[in-house]
Amino acid sequence: MRGRRRGGPRLPPELEEKAHRDQARIRRIVHGLLVLLALETAVFALDAAFPPNLGRAERSSPVALDRRGAWLRALPVEDGRWRIRADLDRTDPAFLKRLVRIEDSRFWLHPGVDPLSVIRATGSAIIRGRATSGASTLTMQTARLLEPHPRTLGAKVVEMVRALQIEARLSKRQILALYLTLTPYGGNLEGVRAASLSYFGHEPQTLTNGEQALLIALPQSPEVRRPDRKPEAARTARRAVLDKLVKSGAISMAESVEAETELLPQRSPFPALAWHVSGQLARQAPLSQASIVSTLDAALQTRLEPLAARVARAQGPEDTAAILVVEIPTRAVRAAVASGGLERPGGWIDMTRAVRSPGSTLKPFIYGMAFDEGLAAPDTILEDAPKRFGDYQPENFDRVFHGRVTAREALTHSLNMPAVELLAKVDPSTFEARLAGAGVTLVRPARATRMPGLALALGGAGITLRDLATLYAALGDGGVAKPLAWTEAEAASRPGQGGRRLMRREAAQQVLDILRETPPPAGVTAAPLTRGRPLMAFKTGTSYGFRDAVSAGIVGRYAIVVWTGRADGGARGGLTGRDAALPLLFETADLLDAPPSAPRPIAPKKAPDALATLQKPDVGPHLIFPPDGATVRVEAFGPRSRGLVLAAVGEDLSWYVEGQPLARDPVSRRAIWRPSGPGFYRLTVVDGQGRKATSQVRLVGQP
Repeated sequence: MRGRRRGGPRLPPELEEKAHRDQARIRRIVHGLLVLLALETAVFALDAAFPPNLGRAERSSPVALDRRGAWLRALPVEDGRWRIRADLDRTDPAFLKRLVRIEDSRFWLHPGVDPLSVIRATGSAIIRGRATSGASTLTMQTARLLEPHPRTLGAKVVEMVRALQIEARLSKRQILALYLTLTPYGGNLEGVRAASLSYFGHEPQTLTNGEQALLIALPQSPEVRRPDRKPEAARTARRAVLDKLVKSGAISMAESVEAETELLPQRSPFPALAWHVSGQLARQAPLSQASIVSTLDAALQTRLEPLAARVARAQGPEDTAAILVVEIPTRAVRAAVASGGLERPGGWIDMTRAVRSPGSTLKPFIYGMAFDEGLAAPDTILEDAPKRFGDYQPENFDRVFHGRVTAREALTHSLNMPAVELLAKVDPSTFEARLAGAGVTLVRPARATRMPGLALALGGAGITLRDLATLYAALGDGGVAKPLAWTEAEAASRPGQGGRRLMRREAAQQVLDILRETPPPAGVTAAPLTRGRPLMAFKTGTSYGFRDAVSAGIVGRYAIVVWTGRADGGARGGLTGRDAALPLLFETADLLDAPPSAPRPIAPKKAPDALATLQKPDVGPHLIFPPDGATVRVEAFGPRSRGLVLAAVGEDLSWYVEGQPLARDPVSRRAIWRPSGPGFYRLTVVDGQGRKATSQVRLVGQP
């Protein structure tokens, strides 16, 4: 039997041929898919390996805004260009629509490259022998702005590739915002916001037809068409854009004619409110953040800056001024005038950050701490009389002493001796430490001892206006200190923060009640005698040599601190805090929306029995004259000389010189010592309980 072919019967020739064709087709499809997959993989790999460089767009000018988004100040980028990030939501929508219509009518449809425009431009170039119409889309122009290259055919291909990459990464609105951030407008202006602010003096939220046409025309040839340098070229370019808008039906012929009558703008400096503070805030803005929203109120700042400049000019050619306004509940700084103007001597210095003497403006906190610790009450009787504290002997500003006064009267009239006496009770180290705990630093002179002294009560240590505002805001917030807020984000978190307690609420309220009784400046009617004027609690301060005039106050929900003086710390002729700073404080308060003060309950005018007079610690006698270590010049020696009148504080005192008792004068009953000659002597005073104080002194004769 003949063998049969394995694998079954053979297919008919026509079917076998068809099967071979199908297999070949499948292989081609698979190969094609593999090639496409390889190409796609290669494209993705190349795209990932060589992404578009968006770094230039990330380096935009930081902008400081006020609490409501109004412009304060911007800073140029590192190469000196003004590149302000565009915000489509705050850009005139009609301008955006017309820009797209003229520059790239199919922008919202194409993938970054417009094939129809490419075909049209290529055909035009072949027919005429040169390019007469552009194929660049807004996305391609953005790619060129991100990575500038010479305008060659190869560069155009790169732009197309980059445009496709950008479209794959960003939305159309993001691309349009990127274009309006980077596009040049002449000189060092980049972006529609920089151009609008510099040429028109306002943001591009609302633009006239003429302004829109100019902003559309400028990027095509920014240097040739600059309105401030080439007005005719700018006018011609603007007219060409207006004609296109008329042809497209965007505007009427009448509107075009009206737009052509608009004057061409000149370039102006950028607005700069709160120059010092807004510049500091702008520098702090992260690269990813186009702007930083401050707590400042542009409307209030606009009114206070001329006020400070006027006061500075009136006080002297070298003088300047500073103002801080803090909203107490949030600690938001609503106004910060750091100088009387950049054109004044030292005007570039931020005087709100400068360390200056506060004068007497720390006295309320000495009284507040004394009330807080139960050392005194508002109507405790204090002695306003000459007194020496070791080697420190303060005196009142007018060198007049008033005898027995209440703490209320002493603070109201800013008497020095009672304030120093209370600081001695509180202890200077404790006072300084409590301020430090509240975030406030006192800067003592380099030559000062390591421990703070009683001179703190009279301005013997420096403080910044910002720290002083922190203290007065705490006084108006029940004695709780919190840091000042310079951004709206910080201000939003302040009410929920606990803060650091400087004194009890009752003590803070007692101090405020006293400060509200202080007489207002000349020419100002006291608030209780007026209708509608808010009641202000305030304190003034004057530093040594009249170098600093300070005034701080609390009115409504605001704390205000003002300063006038010279930036170089020079002395001024007799300008006190009351004369030079207090009127500025009241004028500032008049510009605030503080409500009229409600009637206050009358505080009791009697101190608790235990605090009727300032209680002195029972530590024995205190030798006043001559102090320990003193060198005393004596006119004459011997029993017939006038002698030295010894002084000490204590009860039932007895005196000894070199261990020998000293008899009191039989007439005056004072201890009068008539030394026999010059030299070193040891004096001792002993009270009725046997406690003593000793002083080692040196006596010298007249030269």
